Amino acid sequence: MDHSRLADATRATRRMFVRDLVLEARIGVYAHEQGRTQRIRVNLDLAVEDDGAANLSRPMVGADDLGRVVDYDTVIGAVRDVVAAGHVQLVETLAERVAEACLRNTRIRVARVMVEKLDAVADAASVGVEIEHRNS
Repeated sequence: MDHSRLADATRATRRMFVRDLVLEARIGVYAHEQGRTQRIRVNLDLAVEDDGAANLSRPMVGADDLGRVVDYDTVIGAVRDVVAAGHVQLVETLAERVAEACLRNTRIRVARVMVEKLDAVADAASVGVEIEHRNS
């Protein structure tokens, strides 16, 4: 993932990320993928507005308050809910749904989502997709 543009002082955004979240998902189009789960890995990069990022002249150093930031536990919970919602055919569909769930939080401006199937191809560590969606 290219991480270079998500945190940007000129736009008052910070970069929040979740790395290597491994979950069991009901995913796949092939007959052998139906009726069972398989391991997926989810990576998120989020451009986030928060009180500290929005005040460039006086950052919120020392304002140690969870209410002023996007809580990564809440984001991870949203990912878990999407994955638990039922079978999806495509990793692309799952990535889109995860991005949509993240962007329901209006403080998240950009959601870059990578979803990988870890056991789909014997000769590959993973196969998957990466997408990026923005709040308007």
